[in-house]
Amino acid sequence: MTGPRLLADIGGTNIRLAWQAQSHAPLRDVRVLRCAEHPTLLEAVKTYLSAMGAPAPSVAAFGVATPVCGDEVRMTNHSWTFSQAALRKALGLRRLLVINDFTALAFALPYLCPGVLRQVGGERPEAGAPMVLLGPGTGLGVSGLVFPEGGGQGIPVAGEGGHGTLAAENAMEFDVLSLIQQWHGHASAERVLSGPGLVNIYRALCRLKARMPEDEVAQPAEVTERALMWQEPQALQALQMFCGFLGSVAGNLALTLGGRGGVFLAGGIVARLGSWFEQSAFRSRFESKGRLRPYLAPIPCWVIDPAAQSALLGVSHALDRP
Repeated sequence: MTGPRLLADIGGTNIRLAWQAQSHAPLRDVRVLRCAEHPTLLEAVKTYLSAMGAPAPSVAAFGVATPVCGDEVRMTNHSWTFSQAALRKALGLRRLLVINDFTALAFALPYLCPGVLRQVGGERPEAGAPMVLLGPGTGLGVSGLVFPEGGGQGIPVAGEGGHGTLAAENAMEFDVLSLIQQWHGHASAERVLSGPGLVNIYRALCRLKARMPEDEVAQPAEVTERALMWQEPQALQALQMFCGFLGSVAGNLALTLGGRGGVFLAGGIVARLGSWFEQSAFRSRFESKGRLRPYLAPIPCWVIDPAAQSALLGVSHALDRP
């Protein structure tokens, strides 16, 4: 679709916005706003457009961290709620496309250049095979891209796999998940594999080891700092457990989708771990599926550089679909 485009990647913590002059044009004026600093999505978008000073867009595409079912959109990990029809009218758009943020990111997978991907194990992807996508951030996004027989454009898998029940592989994981279930009523993958989830693991380990006060850590960055800089035992154990759970979930998804086209890890948490992640329990747990280890061992996993703004690229490609 011709004409200027407004693109947005809307998470539970930040909203990333960009301007595109037309289809396939470079992304311009990429900016990040804190969701908590704006009462509504409309106000955040207006703040961006006012600061940018560009002509009003004619079309827009938003990836939102929540299921998109019908006109009303309610975010899972933030208070924003909006009507797609009302938002389109308020912004004067000819077209507004609203999709799940990880559906948006899945659209971008075939277009990611090697420079924004860091491989963690495996060999080469199988051409035309499904691609798997997951990413711990404020929540846990899960998607994938499957390709029709005979070739053609990939079709994103839109779901809420991050809210599936998480299973333990050893006694300590079982004890941690039992506490998380007590606290939240359901030990989903997202309750562990997210920023708040890393804090949940840390607090649970402190409780189990009678190390108090367990509430002194409130942010995932604090857990990471305690682990990598201070070498604190509980924090290191929490980070290793986090990576082990992530490997298990990624391996399950690769088996479920037949993801021999590769597994892509998005979000800032894993990217910030750098080379430490490559030595973590992630890869061994990814492959640890008994008789299916030979099936998983060749599958490459990649960490996506968050600076690539891949979800914005994805919503742009989504607009180009018929």
